[in-house]
Amino acid sequence: MAQQWWRNAAIYQVYVRSFADGNGDGVGDLAGVRDRLGHIAGLGMDAVWLTPFYASPMADGGYDVADYRTVDPLFGQLSDAEALIADAHGLGLRVIVDIVPNHTSSQHPWFVEALTAGPGSPARERYIFREGRDGGPPNDWESMFGGPAWTQVDDGQWYLHLFDPGQPDLNWQHAEVHAEFESILRFWLDRGVDGIRIDVAHGLVKADGLPDAQCTDQGGLLTVVELPYFDQDGVHEIYREWRKILDSYPGERIGVAEAWVRGADRLALYLRPDELHQAFNFHYAQAGWSAHEFRTTIDDSLAAVAGVGAASTWVLSNHDIERHVTRFGGGEPGLRRARAAALLTFALPGSAYVYQGEELGLPEVTDLPEEVLADPKWERSGHTERGRDGCRVPIPWSGGEPPFGFGASSWLPQPRDWAALTVEAQRDDPASTLSLYREALRLRRDLPVDGLEWLESEPDVLAFRRGPSFTCTVNFGSSPVQLPRPGRLLLSSTQEPELEANEQTVTLPPSSAAWWTGEEDTHAR
Repeated sequence: MAQQWWRNAAIYQVYVRSFADGNGDGVGDLAGVRDRLGHIAGLGMDAVWLTPFYASPMADGGYDVADYRTVDPLFGQLSDAEALIADAHGLGLRVIVDIVPNHTSSQHPWFVEALTAGPGSPARERYIFREGRDGGPPNDWESMFGGPAWTQVDDGQWYLHLFDPGQPDLNWQHAEVHAEFESILRFWLDRGVDGIRIDVAHGLVKADGLPDAQCTDQGGLLTVVELPYFDQDGVHEIYREWRKILDSYPGERIGVAEAWVRGADRLALYLRPDELHQAFNFHYAQAGWSAHEFRTTIDDSLAAVAGVGAASTWVLSNHDIERHVTRFGGGEPGLRRARAAALLTFALPGSAYVYQGEELGLPEVTDLPEEVLADPKWERSGHTERGRDGCRVPIPWSGGEPPFGFGASSWLPQPRDWAALTVEAQRDDPASTLSLYREALRLRRDLPVDGLEWLESEPDVLAFRRGPSFTCTVNFGSSPVQLPRPGRLLLSSTQEPELEANEQTVTLPPSSAAWWTGEEDTHAR
């Protein structure tokens, strides 16, 4: 076992319902994931992260959990999860599962009991019930899916749900909540999972007295202002207790935070030596296509984690954000930029997360028919926000027509022009995005472990060295850029950079990245 394997791991995110359908009902499942684990291992991944597959009424795609120790029949059985873990380990892949501790489903036995028990009952103390104010909700908090964060029940009290009304927030000041989740962690660790990804890790603790946020569009201000229900200091005590549990198991089990916070310095607090091992770097995913924005984010991220002795994570897309091919402009320009961004990401020190389908160059599907939209954002926003379904369309495996080998059908329709983007279509094409990812991940294993030294470059270019034998160059501009030849070309996101006659300079095409090896005389700054 590699020591501290997570520090430089490549981790593949599987959105289970959209990865592969093993039983032909049109929805991805654990059997489908098992069948396709070879694809993940063949990419050169070190681990796979699975989105929730627990018993759920699916008000929010499984992030509303009714039973944390049971697999939902839509995805299989507990034995399927155990077999998947074993198969992944047999292929050299570690397994990370989602834990959802901020809220349960409204169909969780605890919440059902709370509604029946009534105001002032011990059962209600596990959640956040309050009396209303001036005929309305207890405060001005807003749901991340739109509308108030409170719903009134028949007896007049209101309960808090920072997301869908089907996702009531737990009260993490209650000892029974702590004990239950410690038991859930042990349940999955006992079954061999190598890590947990903590959904809404920043949300478990609310400010004393539940004060007003005193602003609107709170979801849009998530990483801009301090909100009384997110990133409260009390969350860190919870993760110190969870770290003790993780450390009590062999094989370096890890905790990964989904933490939307106001800056890299706040994110680093989750990564102190006695807390979690990783936290998603959403500031990197939010960077616009510019050398300045990416460099600033990289510098801030590396500086913050260095202060706590942790490693950064780098992520371009996931199941909650627009796919970066589209975010970077869409079409051929967006794909060129996405390929360049992939090489930049894989060249950085730290751990890289890849969202299923990004290795195929998949774009966001922006024209899904309204009748198929399933994201609660669509309903909660009064049909003004289409939500996240566009990045959750099932991925294409083979064939010339939908559902492209996903299964007998697919729960969200795939674009017909994805025929050119299937795994089958790209597998043997050396110029494909799939081939680029495979080669980059293969070469990445031999990169120096730490260190990054920026090199002199044009304003639209990022160039850095990691050790004396590896250089990465990225041209964010719209015109070719000439630069000193950094060494022998290892890999390029586009056609090979043009060598000048004297072979001392190269021309880097627009929206492209290249990796180089060899010791050359460069001017560091």
